[in-house]
Amino acid sequence: MWSRRWSCVPSPTAAGDPRRSRLAGKGKRVIEALHLSKRYGERLAVDDLSFEVLPGRVTGFLGPNGAGKSTTMRMIVGLDAPSDGSVTVCGRPYTQHGSPLSTVGALLDARAVHGGRSAYDHLLSLAHTHGLRRGRVKEVLELVGLAEVSRRPVRGFSLGMSQRLGIAVALLGDPEVLLFDEPVNGLDPEGIVWVRGLMRELAAQGRTVLVSSHLMSEMEHTADDLVVIGRGRLISSCTVEEFIERNCRTEVRVTTPEPARLVALLEEHEGTVRSEPDGSLVVGGLDAVRVGDLAFDGGIRVHQLVPVQASLEAAFMELTRTSVEYQARTSTGAPDAEVRS
Repeated sequence: MWSRRWSCVPSPTAAGDPRRSRLAGKGKRVIEALHLSKRYGERLAVDDLSFEVLPGRVTGFLGPNGAGKSTTMRMIVGLDAPSDGSVTVCGRPYTQHGSPLSTVGALLDARAVHGGRSAYDHLLSLAHTHGLRRGRVKEVLELVGLAEVSRRPVRGFSLGMSQRLGIAVALLGDPEVLLFDEPVNGLDPEGIVWVRGLMRELAAQGRTVLVSSHLMSEMEHTADDLVVIGRGRLISSCTVEEFIERNCRTEVRVTTPEPARLVALLEEHEGTVRSEPDGSLVVGGLDAVRVGDLAFDGGIRVHQLVPVQASLEAAFMELTRTSVEYQARTSTGAPDAEVRS
């Protein structure tokens, strides 16, 4: 249903919008960061960061908490000045665009709205300030599903409703470039699916979409490309498929009534084995055929033998393990990089 409601926004090749048609056709970088750095006192939040974001694609911006994602997004839209380096949108700094809201739409802090204002009044004020037509306010409210509550003070909005209002603000100027910082925070499953579809539709229209999220499974379904940072520095920049392929180890799940014997056998052949709560074994360093052959030769019965599906989350955890700012520990004392502040 949402795609029909989005019909108020022209497609990338629609007549009357040559600006977006030309942008989509070039296929060149739209956001470009070059040796970007940001220092707060003694703390270096972003450190010599360079990357690019292309039109017509959703680029996931990933990293552990404290990696510098939000700071980088703030520098893209001119809210923070770089300590060194530069970042441009469509070839120039954000602040040099004549109509920035019609060039870049951003959701960075959904709660940054006066609590006494209604959603309608907040959007109308922005529309007047930026020379946008009044009817656009109603369009974006309907698009994000807030039309029926648009006259209520936003202090009574849930986090999910505030996120929807933030998305409406980002879309208000019908921009070519969109930045979303954790857009699905507070949304229910239906809302998360809606945001996923919106991101994909925006990219299909030739727009440039940069989105950060801590939900790896959602990014795996939404993003085309990834920019991954840790401790303010670039770790990886590639497509989602390339990222998973490069950073996921081959693993095999095995179920056997003789786990101790199988573990000993596999470790003799340079396999790594960990036990799962359900009693199965996850084997690394050996493929399914090799594990099966070793078990057969050793006379060990196997009830289940399946490759483990590689995932963005597994690849992300493997690559950023040393970039986690605060590492918790499990009850056994082993570091657990999955617990992040």
